[in-house]
Amino acid sequence: MSLLPNHSHDVFTIECEDVILREYRIEDLDALHNLTWQPHFHAFLLDWNVSREQREEWIVHYEIPQNEQFLNAVSKDREIEELRLRLGIISKATGEFIGVCGTGILDRVSPPSREIYYGISSTHQNKGYTTQAARGLITYLFENTNTSELIAIAQTRNVPSNKIIQKCGFAFQHDLTIEDREYHFYKLRKNL
Repeated sequence: MSLLPNHSHDVFTIECEDVILREYRIEDLDALHNLTWQPHFHAFLLDWNVSREQREEWIVHYEIPQNEQFLNAVSKDREIEELRLRLGIISKATGEFIGVCGTGILDRVSPPSREIYYGISSTHQNKGYTTQAARGLITYLFENTNTSELIAIAQTRNVPSNKIIQKCGFAFQHDLTIEDREYHFYKLRKNL
């Protein structure tokens, strides 16, 4: 497994064992839109199920340009500040866009902190792909940016997501409520 970023063909990737993390491309629009309308996305990820038109506006005007800003900041001085990175989880076996994994500042907690998040298609759950993706992104952030601490949250009833967070080494901190939903809150510090 190689967790080294690959900039071939000007597309940023992180290679994991069975999946590749790849920056969003406009060609991902339909796969991303369809993924976010799966029932478990509605149940566990806030604000992801929007119209195709809204998703297209976001991917073209915000998500792809912000990925470029993030990657430019990493190559310049590793100072990513409040920038976001949004990656697709791509199956090595099929080339299919099967999930999402990313990082940004979670402003719904105090103080705002850098989080990782993920979601995967219902047809690809329970195969270890999400854990691989999360570990790949964590390693990338700790090795290539000025990030020294990450957080993760998962609804208390989302047992699979809580297991992934724990497998990635996050330590439980406390419970919190966001928009009337109960979450477990975790932290992971970089080993210096």
